[in-house]
Amino acid sequence: MKFLDTSKVYVRSGDGGAGCVSFRREAHVEYGGPDGGDGGRGGDVVVEAVDGLNTLIDFRYQQHFKAKTGGHGMGKNRSGAAGDTVILQVPVGTQVFDDQHDLLLADFTRAGQRIVLLEGGKGGRGNARFKSSTNQAPRRADTGIEGEERWIWLRLKLIADAGLIGLPNAGKSTFLSAVSRAKPKVADYPFTTLNPVLGVVSVDTAEFVIADIPGLIGGAHEGAGLGDRFLGHVERCGALLHLIDCTEDDIIGAWKTIRGEIEAYGGGLNHKSEILALNKIDAIPEEFIDEKRTELEQASGQKVLAISGAAGTGLETALREIRSLVDHNRAEEAEAASAEASVPWTP
Repeated sequence: MKFLDTSKVYVRSGDGGAGCVSFRREAHVEYGGPDGGDGGRGGDVVVEAVDGLNTLIDFRYQQHFKAKTGGHGMGKNRSGAAGDTVILQVPVGTQVFDDQHDLLLADFTRAGQRIVLLEGGKGGRGNARFKSSTNQAPRRADTGIEGEERWIWLRLKLIADAGLIGLPNAGKSTFLSAVSRAKPKVADYPFTTLNPVLGVVSVDTAEFVIADIPGLIGGAHEGAGLGDRFLGHVERCGALLHLIDCTEDDIIGAWKTIRGEIEAYGGGLNHKSEILALNKIDAIPEEFIDEKRTELEQASGQKVLAISGAAGTGLETALREIRSLVDHNRAEEAEAASAEASVPWTP
């Protein structure tokens, strides 16, 4: 299945059905009177987040969604049927923007979350509604109210417990393929990964999801390289594993490039917990590993791990570090959800 994280979609709710003008015609009833029913309500447009999806590829083949028109009213005071609602099923992590892409309409962060994006038009009143003491044979009925329509943008930001970040060819895909069953493309040239890839990792009986984010370069927050849209996926990650290729001549510059892009992008990325790791240590002599790690620790002011995704060195240690952050984030989320649920509802 191809990956697609943005899509423009046209949506339209259903028109309300028209009311009916009708009069009773029954044997042995001297005065019939009006009995026209109301029109049915038009169908709504609903957006719902569901499990099992991680791409918006379905919206490449269908961009127009129109709810059904309500049924027209009928005689004998029969109301028209309500129009069928149209439901757009999107992956968890999808955001809905207006046509100009500057107003956030909805943000889906959990499965089962749904909103009514556009309401269907109300049905028109039948002539039975207009009967009065001074107008006992009304010949008036309302037409249904038209539904709403608009273009919207869907943008997917994958939700993962941790994300892999780094310059192109830092070994992120190799790391993910070594610690999970994910099969990202691995090659010896930059920008091998063109789309985010998710992998489920298991360590010490615990499981969590890691996202391989395509490589970033200087100016990514302004759209350089693969663009800033991949930084949006990092927003959804609870923790970050920053991989630096230890075969680089300037490992400090590589670290500063990614940190600079994260801080320039905003969105709270610079406040996320980060684990720093030198990758590909199997490619340099052992005597240089400690030297480079010490250099990076002094520049960054944090602990630096030494790992190799290809050789499998230090992977368990890195995964346990990630798990510690993931457990902490999950505990905070559970505490926040519990506190929110305990707040009494006030009308």
